[in-house]
Amino acid sequence: MKKSLIIREVAMTMKSWSCAIGTTLIGLSSGAVCQAAELIVLTNQGAVPGVHELAAAFARTSGHKVTVLQEAGAALEQRLNSGPADLITLNPEAMEGLAKKGKVVAGTVTPFTLAGLGVSVRAGAPKPDISTVDAYRATLLAAKSIGYSRGCSGQHVAEGIAQLGLTEKLKPKVVLTGGGTGPVTFFLARGDFELGIQQTNIMVGAPGTDYVGPVPGFLNKPCPNSVALLPVSKEQDAARAMIRFMVSPEAAPLLRKVHEEPAKS
Repeated sequence: MKKSLIIREVAMTMKSWSCAIGTTLIGLSSGAVCQAAELIVLTNQGAVPGVHELAAAFARTSGHKVTVLQEAGAALEQRLNSGPADLITLNPEAMEGLAKKGKVVAGTVTPFTLAGLGVSVRAGAPKPDISTVDAYRATLLAAKSIGYSRGCSGQHVAEGIAQLGLTEKLKPKVVLTGGGTGPVTFFLARGDFELGIQQTNIMVGAPGTDYVGPVPGFLNKPCPNSVALLPVSKEQDAARAMIRFMVSPEAAPLLRKVHEEPAKS
């Protein structure tokens, strides 16, 4: 009996040391390696690729389970009010709105990624020249129809068009997408317009489309995204650890893998 008791005590001691060492190595809050949490991250369309990469890497490193969901409307409100949910990513304007309503934990809003603008055409269509600002301007004028969103990327596209002095000339052939109906590439693939402009990170590799390249020069104003902790989270320590991971040096190559850049500190 004594021998088995000693063996159990040794096993428990070894487990405790293993847990402590693992926690130190990955730099997470105490207990993260010992007891896996289940996190839910609510993400916006423009941050989906980067969040998926970061979530998978954090799960591998920490041992936590991370589920990424893209919710909208009543389903999103339900998650924000009652959960289950732990983190949310949004553009700064939308995040500020939630912060004013007390829907995110004060002091946890953290910029983590930037995504530049790109241009795509339908699969198999000729790729226009957008290598310079002048070439991009000529391509916009030559296009029969142009699609972009009502969100951050669309606002930046419209600002660029205004800077080129083309707002009135292009107005008749601009098609606006958005409102939770899908990315620009979805409508581009089904032939709603000839030229699609949105964030590169959600355009590259989209079915039924071919990516042409980035919007050139000063016209390429990236869209930022931030992450914040939700008051309804039941796993706040693990969620805070994930926020730290999302802005760590280890996160940068993961974001660049999906055509995003780390937020500037």
